[in-house]
Amino acid sequence: MREAGLRDFRDVLDRHLDWFAERGHAVPVWWRDDDAIEPTPALDRLLHIANTHEIEVALAVIPANATEALANRLSGERFASVVQHGYEHRNFQDKTRGEKAAEFGRRRDPDEALAVLARGNKRLAELFGSRFVPVMVPPWNRIAPRISARLTEAGLAGLSTFTQFHPRALVQVQTHVDMIKWKKERRFIGWHSASLRFDYHLTRRRTNPAEPLGILSHHLAQNDACFEFLERTFEILRAHPGARFARISELLDAERMERGLSPVSRPRA
Repeated sequence: MREAGLRDFRDVLDRHLDWFAERGHAVPVWWRDDDAIEPTPALDRLLHIANTHEIEVALAVIPANATEALANRLSGERFASVVQHGYEHRNFQDKTRGEKAAEFGRRRDPDEALAVLARGNKRLAELFGSRFVPVMVPPWNRIAPRISARLTEAGLAGLSTFTQFHPRALVQVQTHVDMIKWKKERRFIGWHSASLRFDYHLTRRRTNPAEPLGILSHHLAQNDACFEFLERTFEILRAHPGARFARISELLDAERMERGLSPVSRPRA
């Protein structure tokens, strides 16, 4: 069953990638991983995948809890960058009223929120230097519009959430495919569900091949099957001319320049 599902998954990807390659296109693919704060065996496993397949992983690091040990671990890594994962990954919404979790939702005062985000920005820049790309990744992928519209006040040049929608008013680099089934138990969604998700998102890109396709992972929550998904997916994508791996700084700069804004990427350490 597993081998058949993996074979079908490969067939779906190859069929789409063939279509792009035959027309001279290569879909940009990027990778974000959330909730990093310190070195762990799971992080080592993640970085091994990044180095093996030569794809950058943009680690969404929680500023309030980030450690110098993490900065030391990433030192010298060729395929790892850092983006800002809120500030402390704390929920400020009211779950008793059915509100979905968010650190920077509608209950936060925007001025207070921006001050906290600026503090987190400063801490990550001090810890990670040029490895830090000033992109905001809101915990739970939710952020109030009145805060997202003012991110530049906190020194943040872009936003990354998890959705197919890409509002033109904001500089955003989105993620689209998450391989974890979160409800009831955390586990791999399965090769069939993964095939359907890629089929949907690659079909959308037939009208806009330049739109990046973002893969989202959570190394601290993943099981072995999720890590295998990353290995197999990147193996397929790397080998095909219909896709190319992109860095978050490249995608951020492209988004900003499209709006007549200056690029913000920094030379890598």
